[in-house]
Amino acid sequence: MIGRLRGVLAEVGEADCLIDCAGVGYMVSCGARTLGRLPAPGDEATVHVHSQWSEDAGPRLYGFLTRDERRAFTTLLAIQGVGPKAALAVLDVLPPGELAGAVAREDKAAVARANGVGPKLALRIVTELKGKPLGDVTFAPMAPGVHVEIAPPAPSLAGEAVSALLGLGVAEVNARRAVDQALIRLGDEAELPAVIRAALQELGR
Repeated sequence: MIGRLRGVLAEVGEADCLIDCAGVGYMVSCGARTLGRLPAPGDEATVHVHSQWSEDAGPRLYGFLTRDERRAFTTLLAIQGVGPKAALAVLDVLPPGELAGAVAREDKAAVARANGVGPKLALRIVTELKGKPLGDVTFAPMAPGVHVEIAPPAPSLAGEAVSALLGLGVAEVNARRAVDQALIRLGDEAELPAVIRAALQELGR
């Protein structure tokens, strides 16, 4: 099974990318968030891969920029009713750390923001992920009858910038992609106004 690919990024499509490894081109399905954070075509790229095989479609590769994202993806796939498309959609709107926080808060609405994930499936995801590792965070299930108030995490620079773009009417997936690109250009130490300006420039390209 393929676990990682490193090679030249040959093409980037709407839902996948082509990585040339020593003359062999591997087509890798990715979420919009991952695609938006890839380097420019022609540059070297490394993706962590989850491999799947089906009799109908044959081999399929799903790519992620971090091991945590791949781990969260495989954890989501173990839930009944969650296929690769839905798992990628969840991770597009909730990276592993944010997904773990949503699970801890039992925030079904946050999960239901993912494309193709309705309220019932969002509830199942939140329920079944309790106690399971999502990246480097594991939230243990609470004992029956015990209610714990969990404060939401402090907003990150990226989160604040995305929220600002959402307030301007930008779609969430596009906002996250633009902010990710802006942070790659400016670095995590950039101030919020500069990140927002750079993200708007990315959206205007």
